[in-house]
Amino acid sequence: MNLKDAQKAVDTWIQEHGVRYFNELTNMAQLTEEVGEVARIIARRYGEQSEKESDKEKELGEELADVVFVVLCLANQTGVDLQAAFDAKMELKAKRDHDRHHNNKKLK
Repeated sequence: MNLKDAQKAVDTWIQEHGVRYFNELTNMAQLTEEVGEVARIIARRYGEQSEKESDKEKELGEELADVVFVVLCLANQTGVDLQAAFDAKMELKAKRDHDRHHNNKKLK
């Protein structure tokens, strides 16, 4: 599924199962919360913190999907074509950063 289709799928879900989109500030707070949940899993599972028993059953993929869902909500309610924005960003990064990382001694 591409981003344009994902935005449509989220909008359809909101119309069929939700009452309406939360306002932008609420969704921004929700996005922050979801990113925090991803950070918690990464810090404990892949970082140096020990993982609590209650966190061991949490799935990173599910938490990342929560982040994507809220980002898609924000894009929909603010009129952003995320597919076009992402495509433009990838093109910019390919031009701007083509040699940058290859020349970074820290990455070798």
